[in-house]
Amino acid sequence: MSFGIYLGGIVLVLVGLVYGAAILHVPVPWIIVGALVALGVGVLAAVKATRQRDRAG
Repeated sequence: MSFGIYLGGIVLVLVGLVYGAAILHVPVPWIIVGALVALGVGVLAAVKATRQRDRAG
């Protein structure tokens, strides 16, 4: 899969989590912190899943 598809999925899940947190009246600073952490983990997972291995030799 491509990095763009992974990133799109991450953003979609993140939007849902932020919306749910807002409905539950979570303070905005905590929503921002959680969103940044989730985005960082998602990008790391996407890079790991889509990177191409270097050929040995």
